[in-house]
Amino acid sequence: MLIAVVGSLALWVPGPASAAPARASAAPSCPAAERIDTTLKNGARWQMCWDIDRNTGAVLSDVIYTPNRSTPTRVLKSASLAEVHVPYDSGQPRFYDVSAIGFGDLEQGTLTRLGAEDCPDGRLRDFRDTPVLCVEEQPRPFAYKSAVEKGVLHGTDLVVFSVSEIGWYDYITEWRFSDDGSITPRSGATGSLSPFQFSDAGSGWPTGVGSTRFSENHSHNIFWRLDFDVDGESKNTVEQYDYPGSGTAARTTKRTVLSHETAADLAPARFWRVVNPTAENTDGHVKSWEIDNHHSDQYRGPHETEEFTHHDMYFTQYRECERLAYGNTAPDCATSVDKYTGGERLTDPVAWVSVDFHHVPRDEDQDPMPTHWQGFTIVPRDVTATSRLP
Repeated sequence: MLIAVVGSLALWVPGPASAAPARASAAPSCPAAERIDTTLKNGARWQMCWDIDRNTGAVLSDVIYTPNRSTPTRVLKSASLAEVHVPYDSGQPRFYDVSAIGFGDLEQGTLTRLGAEDCPDGRLRDFRDTPVLCVEEQPRPFAYKSAVEKGVLHGTDLVVFSVSEIGWYDYITEWRFSDDGSITPRSGATGSLSPFQFSDAGSGWPTGVGSTRFSENHSHNIFWRLDFDVDGESKNTVEQYDYPGSGTAARTTKRTVLSHETAADLAPARFWRVVNPTAENTDGHVKSWEIDNHHSDQYRGPHETEEFTHHDMYFTQYRECERLAYGNTAPDCATSVDKYTGGERLTDPVAWVSVDFHHVPRDEDQDPMPTHWQGFTIVPRDVTATSRLP
């Protein structure tokens, strides 16, 4: 339950309301032209709607997963980026790429026009008559290996991505929907290394001849916003699991129900799940989705201006106006995610997930810069009673 920072050139445009359907429908609510509907090779099916927001770029909504040989289950009401914060180690500059620049602005050229070479095995989707989204099925090696099943199954992912050109960087915003039900949102930074150069080894790395030119170190602190609707119900709950006992022979399970809005941090052997207490699989276990967010450099900015960076996770009650993690300009709404945690009871939870990457440049980053990825995964926990991979 933290505090915030302000200041942004972003214009807030209301997104779709988080209406809570009574139960997962067989199809998303959008017209066919705005729909993604793919059955993967093992029979698993993913359905969703897509749109482009000026600030966040691609927005996915009404995300429904149908396991192989099973029935549809709703996962997310909506999902998108919420901020890309890029502070440099010397203290300046400090960019807010989503709120102040925008990942989805065709007129300003931040949203990239894609070509057939960008999506060789998939289908390009148009926004305002411009191809901006690639939808394709890609191999997923070693989905499983089993002596009982007598073979190796190389699974597949539904991959949905767009590209945004922000300054020197090209950001690939990618969502991977696997045939086992897991979802991996991730961002790939590529393009060109920033030209900020200093003759100070304290905040940079030598990238020219000798050691007189330094490229400055910086962070990519990325927030995602996930509006959960597990199995199509709004009465979801959030739980945190810890397994204390490092250095001892026995370990215990500690379950904490996060019944009210809160902020949380990464820790060893810790995970969170969003649960629907009214929906069970055939084993009688409640359905949930587990958030795995362990690959982060955990950036913490100054208290005075970047308090929103001081936690790795936020869980808030859905509010229509809370769209961005920072620089939120909606009328009568808080300005950043740390101010959204006002203690309200969680019944329709939104998860704000932060993954941070500290980029220390190297000679190999000079042009073109290889893509570096950062992201997290949500996985089904007890959505089906047994594996649905074969």
